Amino acid sequence: MKSLCFGNSLKLFFPFPPQMLSLYRPLSLRLQRVRKTHFYATSSMDSLNSEVVHEFRFFRVYKDGRIEKFQSTHKIPPSDDPITGVRSKDVEISSQPAISARIFLPKIHDRTRKLPVLFYCHGGGFCFLSAFSPLLHNYVSALAAEAEAIAVSVEYRLAPEHPIPACYEDSWAAFQWVASHANRNGPEQWLNDHADFQRVFLVGDSAGGNISHNMAVRAGSIQLPGVKLGGAVLVHPYFGGTDDDKMWMYMCPENGGLDDPRLKPAAEDLARLACERVLVFVGEKDHLREVGWRYYEELKKSGWGGNVEIVENEGEDHCFHVDDLTQDKAVALIKRLASFIKEE
Repeated sequence: MKSLCFGNSLKLFFPFPPQMLSLYRPLSLRLQRVRKTHFYATSSMDSLNSEVVHEFRFFRVYKDGRIEKFQSTHKIPPSDDPITGVRSKDVEISSQPAISARIFLPKIHDRTRKLPVLFYCHGGGFCFLSAFSPLLHNYVSALAAEAEAIAVSVEYRLAPEHPIPACYEDSWAAFQWVASHANRNGPEQWLNDHADFQRVFLVGDSAGGNISHNMAVRAGSIQLPGVKLGGAVLVHPYFGGTDDDKMWMYMCPENGGLDDPRLKPAAEDLARLACERVLVFVGEKDHLREVGWRYYEELKKSGWGGNVEIVENEGEDHCFHVDDLTQDKAVALIKRLASFIKEE
């Protein structure tokens, strides 16, 4: 996959000291206080027009149309984990538009036993991070190992270069691609050989939780032959009701305002979620804590009829678990998520 590029004539400028440019700063800090690090693409014409017309949590927009993102999106190639035995590889789902995914296959102990499918949507405010980011590669690999599931981590196009709904459409296209293997003759042999399409789970963190919810809604209206959605896991999900709503609406020019159902789930959408089980995680210190609790309460009273659970990560901030997978509460979160997938 190619790295995000803004054009051959542009250069990267780093106006801050090297110690501030670490790509491995805790994800929770980058999501909460991302303005402390500025990675941005700019041109030699900067001095002609530096007027800022929009300033958001993750990027700013100049009058001449330039976008300054406050985080770079670093990517690493797939690799096999010698400790857990998880293997990974990248697949192209579509060339136009460019959609790909990283697939993780846990160590196979019994070739006659099919594995649940974990379809993962990453976070990053819809505008940064990647399925190929180091932290997320390690996280999804850990999930695949603990849940004994074949994981598909979608690489969707990022806003605002690719306005929303690109992220939703790309994720749905990737999900349909996964579903195309249900008859065992799809293009990816790992899915043909090992996937149990009666146990498919949508999992997403932050913005990815929002995308996963919207996919579960869509799956409630569009039947995917041979596929049963077993559940959805939304970890510190983003929905409307925060200062970031203006940023979402900027990234989604054709929006329905603050009541857009992709931003603020409508009762009728909640009622038709395709799965019968939902697990929501919220962080006690997360600015999205109330958002997650509100989703949980609205889902319970929507008439959906399934079972929803919520887990609050005491003393923890947004997406803390991705920063250090060996931290006790991160281990507990991964184990709880895995047990949800393993439940019959």
